[in-house]
Amino acid sequence: MNRYILRRIVQTLPVLLGITLVTFTFIELAPGDAVMAMILADMQTGGRVTKIDVEAMRKQMGLDAPAPVRYMRWLGEILQGRMGVRIRSKIPVATEIGRRLPATLELMAAALLISVVIGIPLGILSAVKQYSWLDYFLTAGTFVGVAVPSFFAAIIAIYLFSLKLGWFPTSGYSTPDQHFGFFAGLFNHVQYLIMPATVLGLESIAGISRYMRASVLEVIRLEYITTARAKGLGQKVILGRHVLRNALLPIITIIGLRLPNLFGGALIIETIFNWPGMGILYIDGVNTRDYPLLMGMTLISALTIVISNLITDLAYSFADPRIHYE
Repeated sequence: MNRYILRRIVQTLPVLLGITLVTFTFIELAPGDAVMAMILADMQTGGRVTKIDVEAMRKQMGLDAPAPVRYMRWLGEILQGRMGVRIRSKIPVATEIGRRLPATLELMAAALLISVVIGIPLGILSAVKQYSWLDYFLTAGTFVGVAVPSFFAAIIAIYLFSLKLGWFPTSGYSTPDQHFGFFAGLFNHVQYLIMPATVLGLESIAGISRYMRASVLEVIRLEYITTARAKGLGQKVILGRHVLRNALLPIITIIGLRLPNLFGGALIIETIFNWPGMGILYIDGVNTRDYPLLMGMTLISALTIVISNLITDLAYSFADPRIHYE
């Protein structure tokens, strides 16, 4: 197992290097840079910048060097365990990401938990009640969940559950406050978390439910399930002991593939709900053309995909004893 994990890590290093190279190339091809973003912001406030000032600013920020040199400098920072420094604020990129990443991971974990807790039971129920009105209703609901964009679902959720019903705050973030008590503060924090997490996990709920339905329908038609019924075992025992474990194998793959989607969707949901994660930081990096920040966040996104795929592969060995990694 350890050798397999080490081999997978070694295999992903060239992939991560290629992703950073492609990302840096596209950032270079995009019009403007950090200096131009500062000039545009200054012009909006009535300021004036001369050509000499522009050249001096580029030299001060290290943007006067050729693109390959700047890429190698950033790569050297990565090899030293850092991610470079933000161009304008001079704050280390690792520090900025370290401040925002926990909130994003919390949102992703909550969305994934909601997706699994809701999606798997709905899929099992839809399979057991195949071709019933409940099955048709859940099928229509999953199609809606897949088709509706997350930003549109977020707007509908804010309007309905915040403005009309007043159940949840419209946006923001709250931490457990010792002044009001830990549990009261935790409840307040959950109130801020539950709506963006549910909206983020809406598409995953629909996807997991549909795949779970198909997987259960495939397993319950197998011969050993027919034998179990012939022995007089109850429906709950058959579903719990024989169907569910074998039907979960494809779902492990789906959950693993959903993690990168949750990370990408979190950037949009965080901006809408003003969640202090990496979404707002990414928007700021794009607006300011801060390539070290964008490169660092892209690297974190790539690592998320790599780790999620590795966890998915390892989860197979726990779910199915027949699978071993030598």
